[in-house]
Parts: sequence; structure tokens; C-alpha cells
Amino acid sequence: MSPRHALDAAALAEVESRLAATDELLANSYPGDDGRRQPIHTAYVPADRFTPELPAQWGADALNAAGGFAGLAALAQKLGLEDPAALAELVAAKLNSEPIEDLRLDFEDGFGVRSDAEEDAAVVEAARQVAKAVSDGVAPPFIGIRFKCFEAPTRARALRTLDLFISELVAQGPLPEGLVLTLPKVTTIDQVEAMVYVCEKLEEVHGLPAGRLRFEVQMETPQLILSHEGTVPSAALIHAGKGRVSSLHYGTYDYSASLGIAAAYQSMEHPAADYAKNVMQVAVAGTGVHLSDGSTNILPLGDPEAMERAWALHARLVRRHLERGIYQGWDLHQNQLATRYLATYAFYREGFEAAAARLRNYVHKFESAIMDEPATAKALANFIRRGLICGALTAEEITAKAEISVTTLESIALARAIQTEESNA
Repeated sequence: MSPRHALDAAALAEVESRLAATDELLANSYPGDDGRRQPIHTAYVPADRFTPELPAQWGADALNAAGGFAGLAALAQKLGLEDPAALAELVAAKLNSEPIEDLRLDFEDGFGVRSDAEEDAAVVEAARQVAKAVSDGVAPPFIGIRFKCFEAPTRARALRTLDLFISELVAQGPLPEGLVLTLPKVTTIDQVEAMVYVCEKLEEVHGLPAGRLRFEVQMETPQLILSHEGTVPSAALIHAGKGRVSSLHYGTYDYSASLGIAAAYQSMEHPAADYAKNVMQVAVAGTGVHLSDGSTNILPLGDPEAMERAWALHARLVRRHLERGIYQGWDLHQNQLATRYLATYAFYREGFEAAAARLRNYVHKFESAIMDEPATAKALANFIRRGLICGALTAEEITAKAEISVTTLESIALARAIQTEESNA
């Protein structure tokens, strides 16, 4: 006997009709990870201090502050990290080859209030220096500016700075591939929508492709976590950004101060900070928008003991946000680069063998005490992929331990259909 069906083609058509809007929402608003690289940190410098030589100088300064290769190994050991010598070798290479992954030239808090003429001149010169760094092949993979916020007192200055910077960059040649614009101290969705309009206008005037200009939103006010209407604007603003919002960045000190937290207790790990970042993490889930933690203002400066305390704090905070699924943070000084990379590389290397074994078993269908599902396999692949991109892991290690190619790793991490090494052949 053939099986009996209660739901016919008409019922299926009705369900399809009822869920058409849901399908469109999921496809357009929750497309998932598009595979673009996320830097592990953003370094901030006053805009008028940038030169094409700055990234290399930061790397050299960071290595020197740590005491060279031997000092990096000793610091890794003091921090309790596994295989200090291997970490030191990888981090020393990183500081020489790509010391800064993402650099923001700051025209906001780090630049301060200056005359319009002075800021205008600094903006034009900054654009020229960025163009030169890109042309010379010494710019970080991601580079851009943070201008002043869109609140009434600084709105005109913010727009003038952004306009001058983009206009001068266009005049110098093609825009940097990794161009990043930072909109700070956002309080309402209207400000995000205004930024969308500004991007559209700049693209139109300069003949840029539609959607070329994207921006990150700095979450520094409680109004983005809970609005006066009881809604969560940090989720809505992503979709109001019409695909232009690239990431949300937590602002440790402005946000803490806005809640009345005393200066001595303002921290990346304050419960209020964790609550805000938890909300932000849920808001970005599935959207393809990245999430970044903030910074610590305790810098590795002064006598050796003070530097070691600051390095230990920074390393712990970096590890903390990585364990919580936040893969980016801010660095405010070159001496923080040592612990940024040591802590990050240790995170990936310490978890690599277990992740590789589980992914190998999943791909090749080996019997294992852990039965991983596709969603977990995707998470395992993403973990390894992030380690590879930042330099903590090598392609050779991945091939040897996970017994898959980097192409297969990418396919699983980005949720494509390839599930086995054989099907990828």
C-alpha cells in the first residue's frame, strides 16, 4: 500500500506563502558569515601622528619593549602560556611582518578639539599619508578614520572631516581595499540612517560603486542597549544600516561613565560591560556583522614590575573576550601588541589539537566518543580558520592534524556543502 498523505500540494503551497516573508527576512537580514577577514584588534593613534612608517615602528617598539625573542618567550612563560618558545617565534614574526592588523586614525577623543583650519589640514594630510602607505605596500590590511560623533555640537565637524578625508583619498587614487570608517558615540538608529545617507551621497559625488562605503558603530551609550521605548536599538540599527554596518565596537570608558560607574571600577570585565556585550553579541548573530570588545587603559609603561602587571592584565582580558566568542579588541599603545599576539596565539594553539581531531573525525566519519553535528563542525572549522588567518596556525599544521585541505576547512567554516575531503577532490 502506498503511504497516505494528509498534506497535499495545496497545503505545501499555503505554507510556502505564509513563510515567504520569513524566507526573505532570513536571506536578507541574517545571511551569515560572508567569509571576510576580521582583524583580531584595532589600534588607535591620533590622526596627525600617522605616517606610513608607523606600523613597522610599532612592531619594532613592541618587540624591543618585550626584550626581543628571548623576552617574548620569558613573558609567555610568566603568563603561564604553553610552549613559550614556539609562541615567541610566531609573535616575533608577526611583529616584523604585520604588527598592526587594523589601524584607526583618530579625529575624535585622541585628536581633541582644534580649530577648523587645523583639523582640515590634518585630515587632508592623513588621507595623503594613508594613500602613500597603501601605495608603498606598508599599510595594515585595514585602515581608516574615526571622526567625531553625529550629536549636535560636533555634527558639522564630523561631516566635514569625513567629506575631506574621502575626497582626498579619491583624489589620490582608488580607495584602500580595507578602508574602515568609525561612527562613534551613537545614541539612536536615526544617526545610523543619517550615516547611510552620507555614504550614499559620497558614493554618488565621487562615482564610487553603490555600497562601497561601510562603517562600524561604536557602542558607547546605554541608549543603544535599551531605548526609551524599551526596545534594543543595537539589533535594529544593523538592519537600518542597509548592509553598510560592518561591525559593532564596545566602548569601555564612555559606556561605563554613562552608567555612573566610578572611574576606578571601569573595566572590560565589569558586569555592566558584560551585559552590554552579551546584548551586542546576540544582535550580530547571523547577520555577518562583526563584534569587537573595547580596550583597557592600563598600559605597559613605567618600571619593569608595572609593565609586567599591565601585560598580565591585558593578556587575561584578551583571553577572556576570546573565550566568550568576541574575536577582536582595541589596543591603545604599541607595548600592548606583545600580549595581544601572545594571548591570541596561545588561545588558538592550545585549542588546536582537540579541534583538529574532532573536525577530522567529523569530515572522515571516524568513530569517536564525541558525536559532532554540522553546527559544531562549522564552529570547529571557524576556530581553526581564525587561527590560520591571524598567523597562530599554519596550513601545514592544519593539513597534518585535521587531515583536510584549507579549501575544505573554508567550505565547512562558511557552511558550504563540501563535507568530506573526497567530495572536494
